Amino acid sequence: MDKPSLELLRTMTDENVLRTLMQHRRLTRAELAAATGISKPTVGESVRRLGEAGLVVDTGERTQGGRGRGRVGTYYALAEEVGTALAISVAPEGVVAERIDAYGEVVARSEEAVARPAHPTDVAAALHKAAAAASGPPAASGTASAAGAAAGGRIRVAVVSAADPVDRASGRMIHLPDSPFLLGELDPHDVLAPLVAGPIVVDNDVNWAARAERDDARDFAYLYLGEGLGGAIVSDGEVRQGAGGLAGEIAHLITVGPSGRATRLIDVFDELGLRQPDSTAIDVTRLLATIAATGEDVRRALGEAVAGVIAAIVALTDPSYVVIGGPWGTHPAILAAITTAAADQPRQVPIRAARRTGEPSLTGARLDALDRLRDAIVRA
Repeated sequence: MDKPSLELLRTMTDENVLRTLMQHRRLTRAELAAATGISKPTVGESVRRLGEAGLVVDTGERTQGGRGRGRVGTYYALAEEVGTALAISVAPEGVVAERIDAYGEVVARSEEAVARPAHPTDVAAALHKAAAAASGPPAASGTASAAGAAAGGRIRVAVVSAADPVDRASGRMIHLPDSPFLLGELDPHDVLAPLVAGPIVVDNDVNWAARAERDDARDFAYLYLGEGLGGAIVSDGEVRQGAGGLAGEIAHLITVGPSGRATRLIDVFDELGLRQPDSTAIDVTRLLATIAATGEDVRRALGEAVAGVIAAIVALTDPSYVVIGGPWGTHPAILAAITTAAADQPRQVPIRAARRTGEPSLTGARLDALDRLRDAIVRA
C-alpha cells in the first residue's frame, strides 16, 4: 500500500476509534475492536497514536482477569485536554450558558438574569458573566473515565441562540422596529472571543428550536408562538436563513384579523388586547387566562390568524408538515383552533405540536455544539 493510502487508512481508523469512545465513554482495545469492526492490532496502533497526540488516555481502570477469565484489559477514554464546548441562550428571561463535554453531558451551567427593557451593555455583561462561570472547572467527579473525563481543556467552540434576528454575515444581532426584546446591536463574538479558542456560531432562537425538532425530516416549517413570534423553514435538511439572516420573521406577514380584515400578524394581538403595555411583546399570561375563561372568540381569531400565516408558508415553501412551538402555541385548545382553521385552506399539510418544549432553542444549540466539538476533536 502506498504511503498516502496508508495515511488515509490510519486517519479513518483514528476517527472511528475517537467517535466510538465519544459514544461509550470508556472501552478496552478488545471492546473498541468489537464496536468498530476493526482488528485488535489495528485498534491497538490507533490507541497508541491517539495517546501520543494527547487525545486518548489510559484511565487506570482494568477489567477483571486471571483464573480463567482471560487477560486483564485496560480501559481507555478521551483525554481531559480534548476540550469542551459552550451552548448559550440569550433570551428575555436572561442568559443561560452550558459547557458540554464530548460525550454530550452538561458539566457546568450558569444563569444570569437580564432586566427589562434589555440594553445591549447589560446583555453583554450578563453574557460574559454566564459564559465565564460555565467555562470554569467542573465539580470533581471521580476518575478520568467518569463524567469529568474530557470535561477540561480549552473551549473549542461556542454556539449561541439569540432571541433576536442575527445578521448572517457578521453574527451581530439586528433590532427590528417591532422586535420586543434586545435593543440595538449586540455582538456575541466580541464578548466570547476571550473565552473560546475556536469558532463562535450565532443564530436566532427559533432557528435553533427548529433544528432541535429536525430528526430525520428534510422539509418542514416551525412556528414559535410566545411573547415573540418567529418562524423557521427547514429545506433539504437545512434551516434557511435568507440573504441577511431575516428569513422567518412571521410577525409582519399579512393574515386575517379579528374583524375579518387583512392585517399584520403582530397587530392581531393589539386588536385582541393581548400585548404587554408599551411593548409589542405578547402577554402570554393574559392570553392563556382569556382562553381558559371565555375565550371561544379569541381562540377562533388566533386560529384563523395563525392558519393564514401557515397558508402563506405552505404556498411559498411546500413543507411536508408544520410544527407549532412556544408557550401558547402548544396549548391544546389553541392548537386545535389552528388545525381547524387550517383545514379550510386550499393546500393542507399535517400540523403538530413541538416535541421539545423545555428550552428548545438551547437544546438545538447544544446539539449543534456537540457535533462541532466532536468534529474539532477529530480534526485535531
